[in-house]
Amino acid sequence: MPSRAVRPSVRLLLESVRPSPAYVYGRTNDLLAANPGGLRLLHGLSDWPPRQRNTIRYTFLHPAARDLWPDWELKARICVGHLRAVAGADPDAPDLAALIGELIVKSPDFARMWERYEVGTVGPGQKTFRHPVVGTITLSHEVLQINGTNGQRATIYLAEPGTPDHDQMQLLDLADFTSTEPGPGPLIRLDAGQDR
Repeated sequence: MPSRAVRPSVRLLLESVRPSPAYVYGRTNDLLAANPGGLRLLHGLSDWPPRQRNTIRYTFLHPAARDLWPDWELKARICVGHLRAVAGADPDAPDLAALIGELIVKSPDFARMWERYEVGTVGPGQKTFRHPVVGTITLSHEVLQINGTNGQRATIYLAEPGTPDHDQMQLLDLADFTSTEPGPGPLIRLDAGQDR
Protein backbone atom coordinates (compact mmCIF):
# COMPACT_ATOMS: atom_id res chain seq x y z
CA MET A 1 0.00 0.00 0.00
CA PRO A 2 1.36 3.46 -0.87
CA SER A 3 2.71 5.59 1.95
CA ARG A 4 0.35 8.13 3.51
CA ALA A 5 3.29 10.18 4.79
CA VAL A 6 3.52 13.75 3.48
CA ARG A 7 6.93 15.42 3.55
CA PRO A 8 7.30 18.40 5.90
CA SER A 9 8.26 20.63 2.95
CA VAL A 10 4.99 19.74 1.19
CA ARG A 11 3.02 20.52 4.36
CA LEU A 12 4.84 23.87 4.46
CA LEU A 13 3.79 24.48 0.85
CA LEU A 14 0.13 24.02 1.82
CA GLU A 15 0.54 26.48 4.66
CA SER A 16 2.44 28.96 2.45
CA VAL A 17 -0.31 29.29 -0.16
CA ARG A 18 -3.00 30.35 2.34
CA PRO A 19 -5.63 31.70 1.92
CA SER A 20 -5.75 29.51 -1.20
CA PRO A 21 -7.45 26.21 -0.36
CA ALA A 22 -4.96 23.39 -0.93
CA TYR A 23 -4.60 19.72 -0.19
CA VAL A 24 -2.45 16.69 -0.91
CA TYR A 25 -3.96 13.40 -1.94
CA GLY A 26 -2.66 10.00 -2.94
CA ARG A 27 -3.05 8.13 -6.21
CA THR A 28 -6.57 6.90 -5.31
CA ASN A 29 -7.48 10.37 -3.95
CA ASP A 30 -7.08 9.65 -0.24
CA LEU A 31 -6.81 13.07 1.40
CA LEU A 32 -3.42 13.08 3.14
CA ALA A 33 -3.03 16.70 4.24
CA ALA A 34 -4.86 19.99 3.82
CA ASN A 35 -4.69 23.58 4.88
CA PRO A 36 -7.83 24.90 6.65
CA GLY A 37 -9.45 26.26 3.48
CA GLY A 38 -8.70 23.07 1.57
CA LEU A 39 -10.51 20.89 4.07
CA ARG A 40 -13.40 23.32 4.41
CA LEU A 41 -13.87 23.69 0.66
CA LEU A 42 -15.12 20.09 0.52
CA HIS A 43 -17.95 20.84 2.92
CA GLY A 44 -18.66 18.02 5.34
CA LEU A 45 -15.56 15.97 4.53
CA SER A 46 -14.16 16.77 7.97
CA ASP A 47 -17.17 14.90 9.43
CA TRP A 48 -15.45 11.66 8.37
CA PRO A 49 -12.47 10.15 10.21
CA PRO A 50 -9.13 11.03 8.56
CA ARG A 51 -8.55 7.50 7.21
CA GLN A 52 -11.92 7.59 5.42
CA ARG A 53 -11.34 10.97 3.73
CA ASN A 54 -11.07 10.35 0.01
CA THR A 55 -12.26 12.88 -2.56
CA ILE A 56 -13.78 10.22 -4.83
CA ARG A 57 -15.58 8.52 -1.93
CA TYR A 58 -16.78 11.98 -0.92
CA THR A 59 -18.06 12.72 -4.44
CA PHE A 60 -20.21 9.59 -4.56
CA LEU A 61 -21.13 8.91 -0.93
CA HIS A 62 -21.24 12.15 1.05
CA PRO A 63 -24.70 13.77 1.10
CA ALA A 64 -23.22 17.28 0.68
CA ALA A 65 -21.27 16.48 -2.51
CA ARG A 66 -24.14 16.61 -5.03
CA ASP A 67 -25.12 20.05 -3.81
CA LEU A 68 -21.51 21.29 -3.73
CA TRP A 69 -20.86 20.89 -7.47
CA PRO A 70 -23.41 22.33 -9.93
CA ASP A 71 -21.87 20.00 -12.55
CA TRP A 72 -21.80 16.94 -10.26
CA GLU A 73 -22.22 14.43 -13.13
CA LEU A 74 -19.13 15.77 -14.93
CA LYS A 75 -17.15 15.86 -11.67
CA ALA A 76 -18.16 12.27 -10.94
CA ARG A 77 -17.19 11.05 -14.43
CA ILE A 78 -13.75 12.66 -14.06
CA CYS A 79 -13.30 10.83 -10.74
CA VAL A 80 -14.19 7.49 -12.33
CA GLY A 81 -11.87 8.17 -15.28
CA HIS A 82 -9.03 8.83 -12.85
CA LEU A 83 -9.64 5.54 -11.03
CA ARG A 84 -9.69 3.74 -14.39
CA ALA A 85 -6.28 5.24 -15.21
CA VAL A 86 -4.88 4.11 -11.84
CA ALA A 87 -6.37 0.64 -12.37
CA GLY A 88 -4.68 0.43 -15.77
CA ALA A 89 -1.29 1.12 -14.20
CA ASP A 90 -1.69 -1.06 -11.09
CA PRO A 91 -4.75 -3.33 -11.47
CA ASP A 92 -3.95 -5.57 -8.48
CA ALA A 93 -3.46 -2.83 -5.88
CA PRO A 94 -5.42 -3.76 -2.73
CA ASP A 95 -6.25 -0.15 -1.81
CA LEU A 96 -7.65 0.48 -5.29
CA ALA A 97 -9.69 -2.74 -5.30
CA ALA A 98 -11.13 -1.93 -1.87
CA LEU A 99 -12.20 1.58 -2.90
CA ILE A 100 -13.73 0.46 -6.20
CA GLY A 101 -15.55 -2.42 -4.49
CA GLU A 102 -16.96 -0.11 -1.82
CA LEU A 103 -18.17 2.41 -4.39
CA ILE A 104 -19.75 -0.21 -6.67
CA VAL A 105 -21.72 -1.60 -3.72
CA LYS A 106 -22.73 1.73 -2.17
CA SER A 107 -23.26 3.96 -5.24
CA PRO A 108 -25.39 2.94 -8.22
CA ASP A 109 -24.09 6.05 -10.03
CA PHE A 110 -20.50 4.91 -9.58
CA ALA A 111 -21.37 1.38 -10.75
CA ARG A 112 -23.05 2.81 -13.87
CA MET A 113 -20.09 5.08 -14.68
CA TRP A 114 -17.52 2.37 -13.95
CA GLU A 115 -19.09 0.20 -16.68
CA ARG A 116 -18.29 2.88 -19.31
CA TYR A 117 -14.53 2.18 -19.19
CA GLU A 118 -13.69 5.88 -19.63
CA VAL A 119 -10.09 6.74 -18.69
CA GLY A 120 -8.83 10.22 -17.85
CA THR A 121 -6.57 12.33 -15.72
CA VAL A 122 -7.18 15.45 -13.69
CA GLY A 123 -5.37 18.62 -14.60
CA PRO A 124 -5.64 22.38 -14.22
CA GLY A 125 -8.94 24.10 -14.77
CA GLN A 126 -11.75 25.93 -13.05
CA LYS A 127 -14.47 24.68 -10.72
CA THR A 128 -17.59 26.24 -9.33
CA PHE A 129 -18.72 25.28 -5.85
CA ARG A 130 -22.11 25.98 -4.25
CA HIS A 131 -20.73 26.13 -0.74
CA PRO A 132 -23.39 26.23 2.00
CA VAL A 133 -21.36 28.61 4.16
CA VAL A 134 -19.60 31.04 1.79
CA GLY A 135 -21.98 30.79 -1.21
CA THR A 136 -21.21 30.14 -4.85
CA ILE A 137 -17.51 30.45 -5.53
CA THR A 138 -15.55 29.85 -8.75
CA LEU A 139 -11.87 29.01 -8.38
CA SER A 140 -9.09 28.10 -10.78
CA HIS A 141 -7.00 25.14 -9.75
CA GLU A 142 -3.62 23.66 -10.45
CA VAL A 143 -2.71 20.02 -9.87
CA LEU A 144 0.95 19.45 -9.05
CA GLN A 145 2.67 16.07 -9.08
CA ILE A 146 4.89 15.65 -6.00
CA ASN A 147 8.22 14.14 -6.96
CA GLY A 148 9.62 11.26 -4.96
CA THR A 149 6.22 9.91 -3.90
CA ASN A 150 4.01 7.12 -5.15
CA GLY A 151 1.46 9.24 -6.99
CA GLN A 152 0.90 12.05 -4.48
CA ARG A 153 -0.53 15.25 -5.95
CA ALA A 154 -1.31 18.67 -4.57
CA THR A 155 -4.31 20.70 -5.67
CA ILE A 156 -4.21 24.44 -5.08
CA TYR A 157 -7.27 26.63 -5.73
CA LEU A 158 -6.81 30.27 -6.73
CA ALA A 159 -8.83 33.43 -7.21
CA GLU A 160 -7.85 36.87 -8.46
CA PRO A 161 -7.23 39.21 -5.47
CA GLY A 162 -9.93 41.83 -5.02
CA THR A 163 -12.71 39.66 -6.47
CA PRO A 164 -15.72 38.28 -4.57
CA ASP A 165 -14.33 34.77 -5.15
CA HIS A 166 -11.08 35.78 -3.42
CA ASP A 167 -13.05 37.22 -0.49
CA GLN A 168 -14.98 33.96 -0.17
CA MET A 169 -11.74 32.01 -0.37
CA GLN A 170 -10.42 34.06 2.56
CA LEU A 171 -13.57 33.25 4.53
CA LEU A 172 -12.95 29.54 3.96
CA ASP A 173 -9.45 29.97 5.35
CA LEU A 174 -10.45 31.94 8.44
CA ALA A 175 -13.96 30.86 9.41
CA ASP A 176 -14.65 28.40 12.19
CA PHE A 177 -17.63 26.51 10.73
CA THR A 178 -18.17 24.23 13.70
CA SER A 179 -17.03 24.07 17.26
CA THR A 180 -14.96 20.95 16.51
CA GLU A 181 -13.19 22.15 13.36
CA PRO A 182 -10.03 24.20 13.86
CA GLY A 183 -10.22 27.91 13.25
CA PRO A 184 -7.35 30.05 11.99
CA GLY A 185 -4.05 28.55 12.80
CA PRO A 186 -1.62 25.91 11.66
CA LEU A 187 -2.02 23.36 8.94
CA ILE A 188 -4.63 20.68 9.56
CA ARG A 189 -2.76 17.41 9.99
CA LEU A 190 -4.95 14.58 8.77
CA ASP A 191 -2.70 11.72 9.80
CA ALA A 192 -0.72 13.22 12.68
CA GLY A 193 2.35 12.72 10.51
CA GLN A 194 2.26 8.96 10.87
CA ASP A 195 2.93 6.59 8.01
CA ARG A 196 0.10 4.09 8.18
